[in-house]
Amino acid sequence: MDKFLAFIKSHKKAVTVISAIVPLLVVGAVVMLTGGLWSAGDGESTALPASNNISPTVRASADSASRAIGGSADVSSTTAAATAATTAAASSTEKPSTTAPGTTAAEGDIPFATAPVAASPADYQSQWDAGYLVAIDNPDYSYACYHVELTDDDRELLECLCYGEFGSGGFIGAAMIAQCVKDAMCFDGYSSVADVIKYCRYDGSTTSGTSDECIQAVRYIFDDDGSAVQHRMLYMYNPYMVKSSFHESQEFVLSYQGVRFFDR
Repeated sequence: MDKFLAFIKSHKKAVTVISAIVPLLVVGAVVMLTGGLWSAGDGESTALPASNNISPTVRASADSASRAIGGSADVSSTTAAATAATTAAASSTEKPSTTAPGTTAAEGDIPFATAPVAASPADYQSQWDAGYLVAIDNPDYSYACYHVELTDDDRELLECLCYGEFGSGGFIGAAMIAQCVKDAMCFDGYSSVADVIKYCRYDGSTTSGTSDECIQAVRYIFDDDGSAVQHRMLYMYNPYMVKSSFHESQEFVLSYQGVRFFDR
């Protein structure tokens, strides 16, 4: 110990410099790693819609309720019902005709699809006035989805799915997942959330509970017949978790917090 203390005293300046530099290096490494993990498209500007794309009403509500995008969410225990519904889905044998290929990791880069360029600038205000949460530059003005009544089991299962698939996306991210599920039911004829999970190959956890934001999102999409965006959405994936040439070959709608959404 005496030798160690003597060494510290004789090299006091060097020790001081090192003790100041090491924390900075650690902080820098953390910033680079988290930045690389959560930004989408290798730095593309389409990773997150600009703040002026989000409905001002929703943005104000999120601020006043401290529901910042990507913030923490309270988890409620709905695991038992979700597990039961998932088990019921696994016993189903009749498979609808339309399915989504699973995502698979692949070597090399897969070019990101881009949204079609609109003939004229999109009217964001009209999309917000119609109740869409995020305005997009390529809205489908013919988009319409009929009302779907959820059973109690399907509601709890969907609330858990929204949390498991995109819990970090807050109310808006959960609404996007809920819209994808509803669009699959409306346009592809699935009769239950469990069937959508099974045949469209959702792999988000349905046994980790849910959040108030996910509950509100499911209510908005299904009970209030709202939509996250004015466009049908059937597929989504996170390119930082898996590469998928299938998804990128579909019609790109938008990217939100790194998760990319597509129509067929």
